Amino acid sequence: MPRGTKLRRQAAPRPLLPIALRRPAALLVTGCAALTASLALAFAGQARPDGLDAATDAHVRGALGRYGAQTHLLAGLGGLGPVTVLTTALVLACLATRRWRGAALAGLAVPAAVALTEYVLKPLVGRTIRGDPCFPSGHATAMFALAAACAVLLAGPARPRLPGAVRLLLVLGAALLAAAVAAMVALGYHYFTDTVAGTAVAIGVVLLTALLIDRAARSPRAGSRGDAGAPVTVPTPPGVSTKSAGQN
Repeated sequence: MPRGTKLRRQAAPRPLLPIALRRPAALLVTGCAALTASLALAFAGQARPDGLDAATDAHVRGALGRYGAQTHLLAGLGGLGPVTVLTTALVLACLATRRWRGAALAGLAVPAAVALTEYVLKPLVGRTIRGDPCFPSGHATAMFALAAACAVLLAGPARPRLPGAVRLLLVLGAALLAAAVAAMVALGYHYFTDTVAGTAVAIGVVLLTALLIDRAARSPRAGSRGDAGAPVTVPTPPGVSTKSAGQN
């Protein structure tokens, strides 16, 4: 009879970002920060479009301008009410599937990205349209933060694993829905580069949050709480039967 008893600890939660994606994610966070900073410096204090905005905005208005009601509906997707509902639904879905890190990601990253845009960057940059702060776009930030959170969650989906093609289609669908906030440009509430900056803020904040959550979960303190999935062998003291040890 063996002199040891194998006890299996509960499997560790899957990381939000697989190891292979952590370095690219960190580089993308840096790129998003650099892009946002560059645009902020270029448009600080301005109340007019640049050449790129003027050309792009005209195309967007020409494409969507004739769909009045639908354009307003699309623009409303990035509002506080719909974004709150979608974020709550994503958090609840993660909790229902016991993806605690995913719930933390959605519950922290989306509000953080929106708060950074609305309460830090808009007052700091001071770019306006029709007298209202517009850089970065809060609607673009909110919708692309949700899309980026979905993309991170689909990078390591719950079992059974979805086929890669299905996950890619879901990510593209989320990105397409987020891109609907271009309706804000068609309605004259934002310049095109406002939405670009909002997208960069959203992706950067979500990926940074995912990296920090995974890093915190890998800390020694987290590991001491049993955050490991490998079986461990507990030696049985001499003279004590395996059956007795298991009953203890």
